[in-house]
Amino acid sequence: MKRQQFIKHLREHGCFLLREGAKHSWWSNSERTSRSAVPRHREIWDILAKKICQDLGIPPVK
Repeated sequence: MKRQQFIKHLREHGCFLLREGAKHSWWSNSERTSRSAVPRHREIWDILAKKICQDLGIPPVK
């Protein structure tokens, strides 16, 4: 999955960029007060995208 497509999915479900780390971007979900790291690669593996969505409490990308 393309990173930009995944970022769009996060924003559509109420997540926001918390801060930029050295190699990852930290995203947060204000409804659940949870956060997760999203790597800055052009492609994000589907398994990793599913895990990040699970951590943030949003539905997985289809």
